[in-house]
Amino acid sequence: MRRCLGSPVRWWGNALKGPAAVVTAAALTLCASGCAAMPGGGRVTSVKAQERSEQADESYVRLIPVAPQNNWSPRDIVSGFLSASASFDDDHKVAKEYLANANSWRPGPRPSIAVFADRPDLRLIGTGDDQVTIRLIGTQLGIITTDGQYTALQKNVQADYQVTRNAQHQWRISALPDALGQTMLLNKSDVEQVFRTFNLYYFAPDKHTLVPNGVFLPLVNREDLPQRLVQAVIAGPSSWLRGTVWSAFPRGTKLVGLSLDKDVATVDLSKEAASGNVNQMSAQLAWSLGPLSEIKQWRLRIEGRGVVTPDGKSDVQTFSDWQAYSPDGPASSDHRAYTIGAAGHLSTLNLNSFIPMPVVTNAPGRMVRPAVSPDQHEAAGLSPDGKQLLIADITSNGVPRALRTAKDPEGRFTPPCWDRQGTLWTVETSPGKSMLWKRERGKTLKPVWHWGLDGREIYALQVARDGVRVAVVAKIDENRKQVQLGRIAGSGDRIDVGSFVPVSSELAETDDLSWRDYNTLAVLGRKTRGTQVLPYLMPVDGSAVTSLGVGSLGEPVSIAAVPGGPVLIGTKSSSERLVCHQSSFRDRDSEWACSVAGSDPTYAN
Repeated sequence: MRRCLGSPVRWWGNALKGPAAVVTAAALTLCASGCAAMPGGGRVTSVKAQERSEQADESYVRLIPVAPQNNWSPRDIVSGFLSASASFDDDHKVAKEYLANANSWRPGPRPSIAVFADRPDLRLIGTGDDQVTIRLIGTQLGIITTDGQYTALQKNVQADYQVTRNAQHQWRISALPDALGQTMLLNKSDVEQVFRTFNLYYFAPDKHTLVPNGVFLPLVNREDLPQRLVQAVIAGPSSWLRGTVWSAFPRGTKLVGLSLDKDVATVDLSKEAASGNVNQMSAQLAWSLGPLSEIKQWRLRIEGRGVVTPDGKSDVQTFSDWQAYSPDGPASSDHRAYTIGAAGHLSTLNLNSFIPMPVVTNAPGRMVRPAVSPDQHEAAGLSPDGKQLLIADITSNGVPRALRTAKDPEGRFTPPCWDRQGTLWTVETSPGKSMLWKRERGKTLKPVWHWGLDGREIYALQVARDGVRVAVVAKIDENRKQVQLGRIAGSGDRIDVGSFVPVSSELAETDDLSWRDYNTLAVLGRKTRGTQVLPYLMPVDGSAVTSLGVGSLGEPVSIAAVPGGPVLIGTKSSSERLVCHQSSFRDRDSEWACSVAGSDPTYAN
């Protein structure tokens, strides 16, 4: 848990004089979950108290801005304006009092925002009697667009504010900077206090599986949050996912009203919604409103007329009615795990006894880092040197054969993965470059049409179970490997895999990853360089990274995860290779047990 406490002017003013002495938060409360927080130079993050919790029932910090004072200097005026901008109450009413013309600035409820790191410098430029320039110099971390999408964009910038003395001899801002191209400038501390991250849900191309779309929303009034979430999901996906997912809400659909009676919400949509698929719209609403603890049940209305639930008995719906649309696919307790056994055979791994049983006994030791197709008919893997991509028919105990050999003398392949549609993915990589390959069921291996990381060396790639998002471990500089998240767009021979953004800056380096569920990666990495590699849970919405398990693991080299099943870790030591699992996998902090002779554990999706 992280405390989101502090003044809204932590760096815009001097703590002992000027606006910092009076611009304070009237109510400082503990952000139990969902607080937005940003790593320096990485993606904006949010903090939650519980692992994989999406509950949004925390109290929040309400910033109470202070109007400009008569004796404030030009620097104080700019500092106070920046502080007051973090309050979204009354359409930024107080912040506009710092302007010579209040109508010259109309940020709206969801403005575009340039996000700055701590402590930029405010400098007085010129010494005029009635007009001066205040120059802001600092480090920009990124931008939040009007649709709530955050994009990392770290650079050193400067912005000039023109400040003029009015008829009452008071300094006011007469011209705002336009060099940054954004409506507002906020520091990361203000974003942490005012904004929350939420998942909005849209459909994958199959129009059955939902895909989470994390966005940033300013939390002005907690009571307005259900309405704002519904409006946001109706408005469509953020720029990051636009064109890759589909919304069931017909164009022009509006929220007519949302009321809450005890714990039952009534969502009333405009007439345009009548042409949409009721079940699909309901699924998007159910998953998007799911984090709100005050809503236990809900009903959908179109132009005031009730819509019958899937069971046809009433118009009251529960969130459990829509679990079949989960981004993780149908819930299952029959998880099929595999490993390379001690003798080098591909083996099934019983998750009760943790005893490996060979299923491919030909050519032992030829295949490492296996991945098993969803129908469990094929296994793909790598040659021990990583230079060949191999495939084997499990049903006929087939000898692994090469699908492709790396062309570059220094080339290798990332461990392959299958998506839920039965498509095989791997990256052929060498220093400073890479190429993504895919093999659809029954077809040949082909490079994708566009690969957004072709100029980077890649160490791991895993496609999410929704089939739209993809997580990678990419080399971003000479000494750092980072987890990034991209999306898969297009179909057939025109597949575009790109728009990669950093997931978190909390780990100094990451070696391997696996999707634990639709919102969380299980990763192997280091908190700081030179320390031991350990397992962590890394939410892809940027929430705080948490450690996984306790006890000795040897040297972890690979990790495998599945929704509702144990995380498996392949380890090595000077004398043996072992597969480790937690003694009680439902307890995040339970001890690791390393008793299975083998390596490279994996799950069939």
